[in-house]
Amino acid sequence: MSRTRNEPFADRFDVSGVTADGAAWLTSAGTYPRSTLTLWRERPDAPVVLPCGAAFDVVSVPAVFGRRMVDRLWDEGPGSGPVAAFRGRMLLFAAPGTAQRLPSLLRWEELSRTAAIPPLLCHGNGDAVTVPPLLSTDPPTSGDSRWLVAPDTRHPWLPGPEILIWAAIRAARSAVRISIFPPADQDAKVYDVSRRR
Repeated sequence: MSRTRNEPFADRFDVSGVTADGAAWLTSAGTYPRSTLTLWRERPDAPVVLPCGAAFDVVSVPAVFGRRMVDRLWDEGPGSGPVAAFRGRMLLFAAPGTAQRLPSLLRWEELSRTAAIPPLLCHGNGDAVTVPPLLSTDPPTSGDSRWLVAPDTRHPWLPGPEILIWAAIRAARSAVRISIFPPADQDAKVYDVSRRR
């Protein structure tokens, strides 16, 4: 499959589009899968709203942090399931039940380890998400929803909550910046010179 130009993940992942098996898997989440497949046959550039909880859950994270999570998943872990970009956020498709367990796992972790983790929006049973169209525009525009890791099988591997929290903690650690300046002396006296005459 060809890779899309100007795509940040094009050097690592297949972002050319969703396969027929991937589309069948996505639509299996909905109440009327045949109707959704018919819509996508007629308009492959149309995004669709699908319910979460049956075939997949979705964890929505800010785009930059999501990129770090996906990098950790592929560089040090088992890889990711499908990943999409939508309105400045990354949608990580996860195993059903992840949306229910992930928030409690985050609370369970020590605050010092999770302080750098931004809020993760978990969409599970009773929620719905907008999934990108089957085909991405080339080149993608900034507001487009698009697949970064497109589903390509009827039964894709989906990470569970333990793997996603592992990736989030690793991503938070990788975001820690190291300063070349020594820490400020805590016992130093500070004078307000703004009122000098």
